[in-house]
Amino acid sequence: MTHLPLLSAMSGGLPAGTWAFLLAVATVAGLSRGFSGFGAALIFMPLASAVIGPRAAAPVLLIVDAVAALSLLPDAWRRSDKRRVFLMAGGAVLGIPLGTIALITLDRLTMRWVISGITCALLALLVSGWRYHGRPRSIATVLVGAMSGLFSGIAGAGGPPVIAYWLGSPEPHSFIRANIVGYFAVATVISVVSYCVGGLFVWHIVALCLPVGFAYASGLLLGARLFGLSGDAGFRWVSYALIAASGIGSLPIFDQSIW
Repeated sequence: MTHLPLLSAMSGGLPAGTWAFLLAVATVAGLSRGFSGFGAALIFMPLASAVIGPRAAAPVLLIVDAVAALSLLPDAWRRSDKRRVFLMAGGAVLGIPLGTIALITLDRLTMRWVISGITCALLALLVSGWRYHGRPRSIATVLVGAMSGLFSGIAGAGGPPVIAYWLGSPEPHSFIRANIVGYFAVATVISVVSYCVGGLFVWHIVALCLPVGFAYASGLLLGARLFGLSGDAGFRWVSYALIAASGIGSLPIFDQSIW
């Protein structure tokens, strides 16, 4: 599959085979998010970056995931600890612009290696099951926010550090989930501003967001239904396998044999 220039991709001038692949990736990413609650960015970014480039894939994912998460925000924001949310977001204010600068300045091939490396590293963190069990401290919260922001700016994958940090708390999971949703709502706003300043948003991106968003939402709904029927014990490991396949299969060394 031929690598297309960024402008061609964002103008909607993708061949049918590339569109089919991109929509399949979006559906699988949404499916993982729906039945396990995570994994969308770690599946979508490595594979989508291989066909449309990281500078197109990252803003598409940001827009699509932000729209999909809107329904979760009102209740979560009401339940969340605003002080903790904004404290972590303070770190993201530092990390997201740094990640955006890397996304803009590094060449496409280097960015693909970076995204695949981040995907594999964050997958290892998720599989390990490690959680921070200490009392949340202000400086630690800011640092986790900065790390999450860096990964968000580069690859839209800021979730695992936050999950590992907050889910080890003895507080009720509904409260922790509200904080996580609240934090990512604020982080999304920061990312949008950062991407706008970096010139990553152009109107032609709608040509990608609409069909990708539909495929992502379809996967999300199907995944949620599957989770409701069976629980997440087996599906969590399916997500891990999908993330591993995405991170490894999208490595540039496989380009000639795959694309």
